[in-house]
Amino acid sequence: MPTGSPLTIFQVAGRAMSAQLTRMNTTASNLANAGNVATTADGAYKTMKPVFRTSFDAASGMSTVDVQQIVTAGEAPTKRYDPANPLADKDGNVFDAAVDESRELVDMMETARSYQNNVEVMDTAKKLILDTIKMGR
Repeated sequence: MPTGSPLTIFQVAGRAMSAQLTRMNTTASNLANAGNVATTADGAYKTMKPVFRTSFDAASGMSTVDVQQIVTAGEAPTKRYDPANPLADKDGNVFDAAVDESRELVDMMETARSYQNNVEVMDTAKKLILDTIKMGR
């Protein structure tokens, strides 16, 4: 975490929202590629997942999250015999994308909930600040 002014609740929630947006984008990409096939196992689509890194800000006493990297994860592509497929190799095999659609849909729902929770954190913080300002009048 860079030194400087302490993190605000808005920065913490904003970073969390940004991380969840990256998670949603990788999930959407995974779902979009779920039915794809390739000629080789190396060429087949593999599930992408973001790796999060938590950072503690000593000045504010709050932690936040950032996306450290995006990696491939999950199962290996599945070899399937389909000699009529134009992408079939010399032995008549194709390799299905390694995407578990059910798992991706669950990930998408969890991501949307987490994003919404951070929106609510920002909204609550804003309301508390406005109420505090009103009290000072």
